[in-house]
Amino acid sequence: MRLAGLALGVAALAGAAAALPAVACSAPADPRGNLEQVADAETILLGRVISGSGAAGDPQDWSIVVRPLEAIKGALPQGDITFSGLALSTIDGGSALSNPFEFERAHPNAYAGACNRYLFPLGTTVLFLLDRDENGAWSSAADGAFSRWAEDVPDAAAPWVQLVRLYAVAAGLPEEDRMPFLSDEREALMARTGEPLAQLMADDIARQARDSGEAVEPADAHDTAVEDAFRDPASESAVEASLRAMRQGAVDAGN
Repeated sequence: MRLAGLALGVAALAGAAAALPAVACSAPADPRGNLEQVADAETILLGRVISGSGAAGDPQDWSIVVRPLEAIKGALPQGDITFSGLALSTIDGGSALSNPFEFERAHPNAYAGACNRYLFPLGTTVLFLLDRDENGAWSSAADGAFSRWAEDVPDAAAPWVQLVRLYAVAAGLPEEDRMPFLSDEREALMARTGEPLAQLMADDIARQARDSGEAVEPADAHDTAVEDAFRDPASESAVEASLRAMRQGAVDAGN
């Protein structure tokens, strides 16, 4: 799912791509599903991008600073975290925001030449899947190209955060109990037949079940584009509302 009008700015993308080494990426032969990525991540953190450097010059000099807000898995890191090799980019001139109702594909920036996301608007709130590197520093939990290791969310109640919380609970259960637990959660979501968002979340749970070798049918989410399925004719769509909230965070940060 992609949203019109949020494509990467051509000039900013060209500058960032020129600074990065040429990399040929292909999807992993056995990509990890969301449940597996959540299970494997050491820490899952909701954090806000509060400062950093722009995507210019040597990528080894790039960095962003993230303020931890909440730990979804693991302990909440104490103090701000600096991530090297990542860069700031304005929403209008450099980096799209994550589609709040996309649960399968990675952030659009992952497909822009670097294989995984490296651009972040100042002020955005992001759900990070993290590990520690050999030096003990926090780093991406991405394992292969096009990983959903860092996705923008409007707040802690966002659907992607809800799903990750669910998968974190499932990952902590004995293996034989994971799929029964998720099956119960999926049935509860599917019972909310008038809520397209619940059906989309149920579909993602079904993908995790299929990755585990279980045969499941997709939920009957909707017959129209997701942006229209969430629209109340009397107000802005849920997609628009979520994106407005994320943009406002960047505006408040002076972006």
